[in-house]
Amino acid sequence: MIQTSIKSGWLLALCGVLYATGSFLILSMGDLDGSIVLRTFVHSRSMVSEMGALFLAASACTIAAGLWSGNKGNSWLLVLNGIACSGLGVLMSLGASRPIAFRTIALVIAAMAVSMGLYELAAARELRGHLADMWFFIVVGMLSGGFAVVFLAFVFRWIKLDPGPSSQTFHWLGSYFGFSALCMLFQALRCLRPPALIMPIGNSALPKT
Repeated sequence: MIQTSIKSGWLLALCGVLYATGSFLILSMGDLDGSIVLRTFVHSRSMVSEMGALFLAASACTIAAGLWSGNKGNSWLLVLNGIACSGLGVLMSLGASRPIAFRTIALVIAAMAVSMGLYELAAARELRGHLADMWFFIVVGMLSGGFAVVFLAFVFRWIKLDPGPSSQTFHWLGSYFGFSALCMLFQALRCLRPPALIMPIGNSALPKT
């Protein structure tokens, strides 16, 4: 069980790094003040295809971590998040050769946010004896739900979008993946943390005298 948790932890850490990289690149695409070399790189069609490969790699890590997770009750939500991320990777890869509507991408992001939010809230229910971790997962789950609402607002046109790509869309996408990177890295730390350091709050955790 410990070895399985460690494997899941390293996969989630790698996913977090990939998400952080994707967040940086997406935010750079909406940054008009960056260097000429950076702007040329991030707006190239080959870069869009490479970002698709990046998110496909992140999805593979997430799915594998969910399948290897010791928490079998909630692992299907992590797998669902990885499947949604793979859909985003496919869309990004196709976007190198054909236009993809932002609302299509927003719908996939909303699915990712909902599945991750439910996963975080389900994990919080199982951490009632660990107050710090429990409240962290509750807050993260609610924030993830907030991202889902925003991207669904894009899908249903509750928030108006400019006709072409704008800094607004890039900033929301970059912010979401920056947030997701932090979530994945925190989950990785929990998986890699020695069991002896995870002490429940209560008399049952104290040695009998």
